[in-house]
Amino acid sequence: MADFVHLTPERNAARVVRSGIAARSRRLNGERGVYCMPVLPSFVQTHQWARELRRWQPGPLAAVQFRLPDHTPVTVGRYTAEPQHLSAAQAAALLRGMPDSSGQEVFVLRAVTAQEVRHVRAIPQGIGWRYLPGAHGTAPCACPVCLQPGTPGAARIRRRFSRDDRRPTKPELMRQLRDATTDDEIILALMALGTRSRGDSHELAYLADHPDPDVREVLADALAAYRGRPARELRTRILAGLPPADAS
Repeated sequence: MADFVHLTPERNAARVVRSGIAARSRRLNGERGVYCMPVLPSFVQTHQWARELRRWQPGPLAAVQFRLPDHTPVTVGRYTAEPQHLSAAQAAALLRGMPDSSGQEVFVLRAVTAQEVRHVRAIPQGIGWRYLPGAHGTAPCACPVCLQPGTPGAARIRRRFSRDDRRPTKPELMRQLRDATTDDEIILALMALGTRSRGDSHELAYLADHPDPDVREVLADALAAYRGRPARELRTRILAGLPPADAS
């Protein structure tokens, strides 16, 4: 038997316990099923899709752990590549053997029954990667391949990060930061500020106690590009207050 984790909005928790996980997801070839990851030694790798899914799902996510018979048919592979057809046990062993399973996904080719669900638990919402594996601290690519139509906030990202536009000046980036009305807008501005080193880190100090840990984490990354002792001290203080990435 192999254990897997499926991420779903918290509001679905009671229904999942009662009825299982419906095969609502659809792959490009029309196959229906359930996306998941095997339970890996790393808590972060097991729940790595949380941050990316939060971009598309309103409200907090919960982790549904379920157990499948070893022979259950699944597909497994990186989300950008053609997957392999394996058994559940083979897929779990394949990902456990990888030094870095970032971007991998398993697709169960059927619904998950209520009897197969072991438990549903709350998880930290800032786990994993966003936009693409390894992109943390890097401004998002605004090309039409990476930023497909329908992506939340696509027009805003294109305005700020299109390669066809000139590079924004620091005053322009600071104005974008001051005018930001959502956490994602703040994060995008901070990511742009962190693409080249500069001084005046005190201008960002007001965000050090921001209630969203994602904002504080990106702020700490941006401060790594700033010069001077005040920037280093502010970054150290922010990092000390962030929750551990592997907390369960």
